[in-house]
Formats: sequence, structure tokens, C-alpha cells
Amino acid sequence: MAASTALLTDHYELTMLQAALADGAAGRRCTFEVFARRLPEGRRYGVVAGTARVLDAIRDFRFDPDTLDHLRATAQLDQRTLEYLRDYRFTGDVDGYTEGELYFPGSPLLTVTGTFAEAVVLETVVLSILNHDCAIASAAARMVTAARDRRLIEMGSRRTHEDAAVAAARAAYLAGFDATSNLQAGADHGIPTTGTSAHAFTLLHDTEADAFRAQVAALGVGTTLLVDTFDITQGIRTAVEVAGPELGAVRIDSGDLSVLAVQARRQLDDLGCPGTRIVVSGDLDEFALAALAAAPVDGYGVGTSLVTGSGAPTAGLVYKLVDVDGRPVAKRSTSKNTHGGRKIAVRRHRATGTATEEVLGTDVAPPEEPHDRPLQIPMIRGGELVAGLDDLDASREHLRRALVTLPWDGLALSRGEPAIPTTVLPPPRREGTA
Repeated sequence: MAASTALLTDHYELTMLQAALADGAAGRRCTFEVFARRLPEGRRYGVVAGTARVLDAIRDFRFDPDTLDHLRATAQLDQRTLEYLRDYRFTGDVDGYTEGELYFPGSPLLTVTGTFAEAVVLETVVLSILNHDCAIASAAARMVTAARDRRLIEMGSRRTHEDAAVAAARAAYLAGFDATSNLQAGADHGIPTTGTSAHAFTLLHDTEADAFRAQVAALGVGTTLLVDTFDITQGIRTAVEVAGPELGAVRIDSGDLSVLAVQARRQLDDLGCPGTRIVVSGDLDEFALAALAAAPVDGYGVGTSLVTGSGAPTAGLVYKLVDVDGRPVAKRSTSKNTHGGRKIAVRRHRATGTATEEVLGTDVAPPEEPHDRPLQIPMIRGGELVAGLDDLDASREHLRRALVTLPWDGLALSRGEPAIPTTVLPPPRREGTA
């Protein structure tokens, strides 16, 4: 049995639950939506990731006896609330954007419909997963674009929380990275894993040549040798002397990577190793990758910038109530207003396939136009998960296809407006209203 996710929430969810149970409002039919009011600074699009993890978290949102004992002792909950939590099961519906889909300001990434009591308590766990995974996938997608089809390895585990490292590897792979250094991510999600050695392995041995011989003996001449522990030029020369012309790759982890890559390529070619690849790492982000576009680099290892969202560690998503018993409700404030009513989203395209607009109908689908693509799919029905939604390879392909539909400037790394605008249509006029 999977571990309960019930305590991955904020205390105020349960205080609202207790008050709603007391005044009879807990059973009212409600719809909550997850969306971003704006994209992080400098971003033209966002990438949906983590949805499958959210669905698992909703399935596992259960209050077992130990959890209830803890709440009884610490949360100041009355007996009625504790009894409700004891029997808690989400029995509502969830719809949303598939993993690998693009999103923009206002896009309803996830729509949760159920009673107020069963839906409100999911807010924190839903947002904690989506805000992390969408941020990582959005940064990773920009890196994939900047890398221009060169191999990308996610290697940021040591720069983040141990559980976040696994989720980050999953999000990066979804966005188009080729492999991860994290073995748990490989075990949990089937992501290819890779890794050779660190500077410590070289320093362990009496000479650099001894270290290279040991690695080649264990892994074969196709391995990647780290050549910048001492002097890169000498390191490359030693690597070729040890492994021969069939050496798989050299890795450079420091210095001016653009200059060093050019020098390394020239040296490898002069030493008779035209097929030996050059892999670089060391504080790379999408801007550094773009700057290396003309350098003779075959692959990248990306760590810190990836697992921290490359300057945007959260997607800024919110979980807001938009409908109560079929009546649109909205928050009205200067900077945090919402649009009431359940949104139904389509993306409009030219005949060429280029996306032009995200259109959100309120309570009804937008008027259909040629080349529209509906964006939301069923994910949970009557509390039961819809099968087949956790397919990373399908999500990778979905994102690849979606990115091709963006206008060219939508892929730019420079600051600018979202790649396409979002339009929210008002709800249809109700009969008898002016």
C-alpha cells in the first residue's frame, strides 16, 4: 500500500473543513481550478508536468489511524471532523491538460469538481507537486531548445532535496532530456541513467593515467574520461594514450567551455580521435547552452540551474474556487482577481498549424473554429483514476509536437510577452437576465 499523502497539506484546509461541516456547507458542489495568473519573468510559455504524480497523490489521500491520532492530539479538530477524515475518499472528477502540454496565463491546467469538503483539502498537495514539476519542465524545455538536438543529461540530484531530485529528473526527461544521473528516477520512472566518474576518482590514484586505466579497464574504451582535474591539454593527451583512438568521450567541467571545447576538438582530431565526443558541464543554464551553440560540443550535463527552475523555482500556480452549485464565483481584488465559472479550453491554430490563441469558454465550450484543439481530458471520474495517463514517452512526444506549433518568437530566450494570448469568454447570458 502506498504511503498516505494526507498530511502533505496546510492546517488551514482542515480548519475550513471543520467550519464547513459545522454550518452545513461542506456538501455543496464546487469546482476548483489550477492556473497561473502570469508566467515567470522572461518566460514565453509553461510546460505541464507532474499531473500523474498529482493523480497518485489524490488516490493516496487517506487518513489512517496513526494520522488521525496525530491530528486528534495536535490539530484541535472536533469529533465530527475526525470522523469525516476517517472515511475520506475523493469521489469527484478531475479534468486537466495532459502532461507535456503547453500552458499560458489563465490556462486551467487542472479542474477539480466535488463537494467543498473533499476538494478543498487537496489544494496544498496538488499545488506543491504542480508548482515544482511545471517549473522544472518549463526550464528544461528551454534548455532542450537551446541545446539544438545535442545530448542532455540531468545531474542535479546533489543540489536539491532527495525527493525533489527524483521528481526533477522525471520532469526533465518529460521535457526532452536524454538521461539522468539519479538511480531512483531510473527505477521509479524508467528513465535512462548514466554516469562515469568525478574528480575524486582521479585524485584517489597516484597519477591521472592510473585513474584513466582503472576506468577503462572497468568500463571499456567507450567510457567518458574527466580530463580537467589538473591540466586539460595534458589530460586529453593522457586519456588518448590510455584508451586509444576509440575513446568514447572526454568531459570538461570547468573554465571557459566555449574556448576549451574548440581547443579540445582540435587536439583530439590531431591525436587521431575524430570520433571522440566532447561533453561539458559546470553551472550550465539555457543561456550558457545557447552561447555554446557554435562550439564543437556533443553533449551537456546540467545540474543546479535545472533543479532550481533556472531562476523560477515555482510556476506560480494557484488553486481557486470558481463555481459553487453551478453558480460562478470570483475573487475581486486589485492584483489577485479570478474569473468565475468553470473554464473549457481550446487552442486555436492557423491552417499551417501555428498556434494563435488560447480561448477559454466559461461554463460552455468556445464557439468552434477550424483547427481548434481541445486541451482538457478526463483524469478522474467518480473518484477512479482514468487509465493510461502516466506515459512519459507519450508526454515527451506531445511536448515536442506542441513546441513546433509556437510562433518562432515564442521559443526565444529573451524577455517578452507569452507566445500566444489567452482570451476568457464571458459566460453565456442566462435566460431572463438583462
